Amino acid sequence: MAKIAVDRLRTVSELLLDMRLSPEKSKVSQIFDAIRALIVEIKLLPGQQISELEVADALETSKTPVREALIRLEDAGLVRIVPKSGTYVTPIRIDRYVEACFIRVNLEIGAVRRAARKSHTSDADFCRELDEGIAEQEEVIARDDYRRFFELDEAFHRALYQLAGVPGVWWTVKGVQADVDRVRHLKTLRNIRKGPQIIEQHRAIRDAIAAGSPADAETALLAHIGGLGTEIETLSRQPGLLEHIEILNAAVKRPHLLRA
Repeated sequence: MAKIAVDRLRTVSELLLDMRLSPEKSKVSQIFDAIRALIVEIKLLPGQQISELEVADALETSKTPVREALIRLEDAGLVRIVPKSGTYVTPIRIDRYVEACFIRVNLEIGAVRRAARKSHTSDADFCRELDEGIAEQEEVIARDDYRRFFELDEAFHRALYQLAGVPGVWWTVKGVQADVDRVRHLKTLRNIRKGPQIIEQHRAIRDAIAAGSPADAETALLAHIGGLGTEIETLSRQPGLLEHIEILNAAVKRPHLLRA
């Protein structure tokens, strides 16, 4: 099997070097989003320490918003704050990935079925909003902008919960997606990509909801994100992906309390 390389370890201050905080937005949210992206895109490796002081210095801010952002990242499962030691990126855990897939599938089935039953979901505004999102997905796939595609994909699924009238449930799903997002990024790095297929599946979900068919909406959703058994089968067919995760998890020596 080919050797899997791990990128040179870069400090968080190096990675944030070109970032500037906007006075128009919450500092905490900007810092959270920036560090989250670095972790999801595997630029900060599992086990790597994140220094509050380094982040604050790099972004020319105080440690208070940095600390609050790190607490939010811990709540999201992306870092672990170890008392008297520091803050560390959590390892990628397949068991948490599988559990998160289970939660998402079951909650999203309920959301699309509920959305299809709501009479207002068949109006022109609904169709136009999702069609515009799908059209932009096609544009970014054409230029291989997978970072933007992930953002648009997330916006599409968040809209399903809004249409169902349960927007808060999206944050329940989002709160357990740490390992899903990292594995998804690794799949892209390993060229396991299904952009055009995903777009067609989005159209099928949109059409089923617009037609007011809960059963068809559920069928379309399952064809898109798959059931738990499908996801486990997909992982078993990608031994190189699992090996890659093991190598990343072992790349940085981490405190005993952080080990999976």
